[in-house]
Amino acid sequence: MNQLVIAPLLVALVTAILTLVVRRFSTIQRGVSLLGGVVYVAAVAALWTEIDPLGASNVIAYQVGDWRAPFGITLVADSLSVFMLALAAVVSLAALAFSVQYVDEFGQRLSYHPLYHFMLVGVTGAFLTGDVFNLFVWFEVMLMSSYVLVVFYSGPEHTRAALQYVVLNLIGSAVMLLAIGGIYATTGTLNMAQLAERLATDSGNIARLPVLGLSALLFTVFALKSGIAPFQFWVPAAYRAAPAPVSAMLAGVVKKVGIYAIIRLYFTVFAGLTIPGGLTLPGLAGNSALAFFGPVMFIMASASILLGGIGAIGRDDVDGLLAYSSIGQVGFIVLPLAIGATVPGVRTLAITAALIYSLNHALAKGLLFLASGSVFSAVGTDRFADLGGLTRKNPVLSGVFFVGALSLIGIPPLSGFFGKFLVFRVAGDAGATLALAIALTGAILTIAYFSRAWNRGFWGSESAMVEQGGTPTGIAVLSVLAALVLLVGIGFDPVYLAAESAARAATEPQTYINAVMGGGGK
Repeated sequence: MNQLVIAPLLVALVTAILTLVVRRFSTIQRGVSLLGGVVYVAAVAALWTEIDPLGASNVIAYQVGDWRAPFGITLVADSLSVFMLALAAVVSLAALAFSVQYVDEFGQRLSYHPLYHFMLVGVTGAFLTGDVFNLFVWFEVMLMSSYVLVVFYSGPEHTRAALQYVVLNLIGSAVMLLAIGGIYATTGTLNMAQLAERLATDSGNIARLPVLGLSALLFTVFALKSGIAPFQFWVPAAYRAAPAPVSAMLAGVVKKVGIYAIIRLYFTVFAGLTIPGGLTLPGLAGNSALAFFGPVMFIMASASILLGGIGAIGRDDVDGLLAYSSIGQVGFIVLPLAIGATVPGVRTLAITAALIYSLNHALAKGLLFLASGSVFSAVGTDRFADLGGLTRKNPVLSGVFFVGALSLIGIPPLSGFFGKFLVFRVAGDAGATLALAIALTGAILTIAYFSRAWNRGFWGSESAMVEQGGTPTGIAVLSVLAALVLLVGIGFDPVYLAAESAARAATEPQTYINAVMGGGGK
């Protein structure tokens, strides 16, 4: 077995424990935390090299305790896993470096760093797990840490937001556990590879309609955790309550775990599920489970794009705008998945588009949330009514915010241009006129709310609070992240190839099944 699969998980776990051990020594704790973040990036890079998504596209399975699948716990790394891990590694290191300056001394010493790294443990485990029950476990590890980080400032508003976040996610977790139990009772396995194999080859021993219903129940949980409409209502309060670097992680990384789960389970595992006699529901046709999920995803993605875009235009503060923007942007990620589920001919391209849009959203929205935190640290507020003239007072800070906004709008050569272009291309290739119209409307709304934010917060004469403001926090980190947004766009070809390799890993499950059930892979 190749132990490299568990390296990112072990690094995040050991770092979390070490930051707890040295919590009384603030400087040492920060150093350990930052070093752990750097080593995590190195571990992901080593695993990326081993998987080689631009070449051989290996699949490596690690059987914990040498118990072979499906009886033991399996961790699996393939092109899709390492693509998501790379995204998480970059954003988490940037947010961590920003945290060292942004979070106050008491907060850092108290619990910030252990919680941050435990959240990363959950994210990493979710990307690597090879069975559905452990996906639930890693979700819980990730969410328990994020519950505390959302209420980190302990004010009434933060407590209310955290309570809503906790209650909704606990309900989601209970529903997820119920669905997982039902799937096990119906199919006899929770190992993803074996489940995909049984659903694709079973000649009638598995009751397929119950599996379809249970997978739909599971889908609502992932939609809730990703903040897709109509389950988006917890997003604005939680993002506004959390510290800026935590909001960057929630929007950039934690939300993508739900997107990853949708791609892995519905395009790899449940894709082989067919319904005898086909679907007879109004507006739904075909005998594939994906034929059921495609229209559902389309409605939810369209609602997210419109609700998020319209909601962002009406916000009177930067964090509120970015939170509603996240609801709209996740709709752009799900929209190509909806088209790919419905039109098999564009499926690989659709997942590629969703992954590239996820990468751009993680980088650009992470940058924007950190920039918002930097504005708050310098001016003492992020309300548009109290801002204005930031371009004169803090030109670098304004510049990085401008880069993040332009990337989400989709201006070339920034990374966001390619993400948006691929969404339009998928819709065009599939002949999905309504999807094109929704995407175009969403793009116009994105231009509208970022233009409003720029004009009210950064342009014009300096407000009194901006004039008296101090030095912004973490400008070096923000500059590096902005440069990365530009570099991904300029050097886009390998990024596209890696995303395409990840999409093939999701849509061609036989290699994944062979690696897991065969005991190792590669």
